[in-house]
Amino acid sequence: MEPIQAAAELTPERLEAVRRETADLVRATPVLTSRSLSERCGGVIAVKAENLQRTGSFKLRGALGKLATLKGRTAGVVAGSAGNHAQALAYAARAHGLRCEVYVPEAAPLAKVAAIRSFGATVHRGGAGVGDCLDSARGAADAGDLTFVSPYDDYDVIAGQAGVGLELAADVPDLARVVVPVGGGGLASGIAAALRDARPEAEVIGVRAAAGEQTIADGIAVKRPGKISGPLLEELVTGHVEVDEGPIAEAMVFLLERSKLLVEGAGAVGVAALIAGAVEPAPQGTTVAVLSGGNIDLALVAALATRQETAAGRRVRLFTRVSDKPGGLAELLGTIAGHKANLIQIEHVRDGIDLAVGETGVELTLETDGADHADALVSLLDGEGYSVRLVSDG
Repeated sequence: MEPIQAAAELTPERLEAVRRETADLVRATPVLTSRSLSERCGGVIAVKAENLQRTGSFKLRGALGKLATLKGRTAGVVAGSAGNHAQALAYAARAHGLRCEVYVPEAAPLAKVAAIRSFGATVHRGGAGVGDCLDSARGAADAGDLTFVSPYDDYDVIAGQAGVGLELAADVPDLARVVVPVGGGGLASGIAAALRDARPEAEVIGVRAAAGEQTIADGIAVKRPGKISGPLLEELVTGHVEVDEGPIAEAMVFLLERSKLLVEGAGAVGVAALIAGAVEPAPQGTTVAVLSGGNIDLALVAALATRQETAAGRRVRLFTRVSDKPGGLAELLGTIAGHKANLIQIEHVRDGIDLAVGETGVELTLETDGADHADALVSLLDGEGYSVRLVSDG
């Protein structure tokens, strides 16, 4: 389908009708200003907190948009998804009294799988990625009485997701630029379709995770847009950028620390693009980064927080030697405490290193105020006669 024909399907009247039809279950999510992000990147930056949507992502909008057209026409629905679309469809199907089956990748986060099951859906795990799951879901639909619901390549789904754009148009008077995660392209094309008529001056920039074997932005790990969403992206979205794993992880921790928002990797790529300089804030008006989802395993959050603390110099591991006699370790710890560093972990090391008689090795994990504080602590310990070596986490 030609781009202009695809865009013509999403009229303002159609988008508004879907918004009204789904309003009883869709939460109008807040737009939150971010002073810390604005100061760091320049310009005026806000975030659209779709991570606070019911089921934890924008996907509920599209699932409800599709199910609104299926009333009385199907016994159930089936989908392939990395997790968020499946979770949203399960929730929407339960609300409509429909049977739901979903196919998720073998490596889908446990938190997402548990949430899908909690909404009453049957979960099938298997396949290396979303593409395999989509093929399995289509096969199940062809073989039975279930209706396949695409996570992004469906006009009704995209019309539902366009509700994010309609809310932005209403809530941000000086909206100038919207930075949106892109996987299959449903969210970005829906937002762009809504703003095409409501705010034609606003740019929409799509952000993808850089290609790799695995990514913490698993929710947008889609190889290419669909037959419908692809032409829409081509016609309506101003431009596209990619971001690597490092900025995505940094953005996730930044949002948690500064904004108290739990955002998954796919949902944080817009902020990552701003932090990394891949997207500049608009010179005039407000730039909004869409936080598309917040469904993430807490173990990954803890691992990312530790990694970022280490990268920022707020967590360091040191090796040194102390006298293996009463009071030897206490002297070292007293020096560290006097320099206002916090001891997290300590381990004696006696094997595999050269030690003098009456000496023991110790490895310490310390929390500091940052890289300057850590460097000053190392210098202090060296000055006190301790031979200190930084220990790599690798």
